[in-house]
Amino acid sequence: MPDAITTVGFDADDTLWQNEQFFRLTEARFAELLSPHTDTEHLSERLLAAEKRNLRLYGFGIKGFVLSMVETAVDVTEGKVPSSVIAEILAAGRDMLVHPVEPLPHAKETLDALHGQVRLVLITKGDLFDQERKLAASGLGDYFDAVEIVSDKNAGTYERIFKRHGDGPLKSLMVGNSLKSDIVPALDAGSWGVYVPHALTWSFEHHDKPDHHPRFREIEHLGGLAALVRGLSD
Repeated sequence: MPDAITTVGFDADDTLWQNEQFFRLTEARFAELLSPHTDTEHLSERLLAAEKRNLRLYGFGIKGFVLSMVETAVDVTEGKVPSSVIAEILAAGRDMLVHPVEPLPHAKETLDALHGQVRLVLITKGDLFDQERKLAASGLGDYFDAVEIVSDKNAGTYERIFKRHGDGPLKSLMVGNSLKSDIVPALDAGSWGVYVPHALTWSFEHHDKPDHHPRFREIEHLGGLAALVRGLSD
């Protein structure tokens, strides 16, 4: 078929392995550390505002998150945060950077089913060293024909990657848990977009579902992906 899918792109964090849960746990620890020194009622909102403000400087990932926690701690305490709390925040960030990688259910068998049938490309944003570490620790790296670690995801990103590693966007499919980063820009590039919801997707990645787009699909978990890809190519 002219539009048969020949390339499948996969998001990494919270699509192939757990990620956001460690941010949530660390944020809870952050609130606990600051509770003796400030009112923490609106702490999450202050931290999120700092993260969004700092994205253009630090990018996505753990290091930017830790720097935003430090900035927020200084801000909400009017510079009175003890150095011991800053040290604890930095230690929490180091713990995140060495935490074991936990592949999500159906990830390995789905990659196994698609491997050799289509080109598989990992397309993830974030810190280069951390994303490379997680891919190596996941045991899933050998399934991919190419790996792209990018600073952000937009329609141009997908158009460029699917031309470089495949037959262009029209014959490509992107799968991920973020409507904002994985699905909508891939659809804008002309690709298929398969949304796999995750219970703990970061609020920054929320977006309305493009339910009426002809190339949008949603599956409950990765276990349904291989059959979907075959069905779209038949």
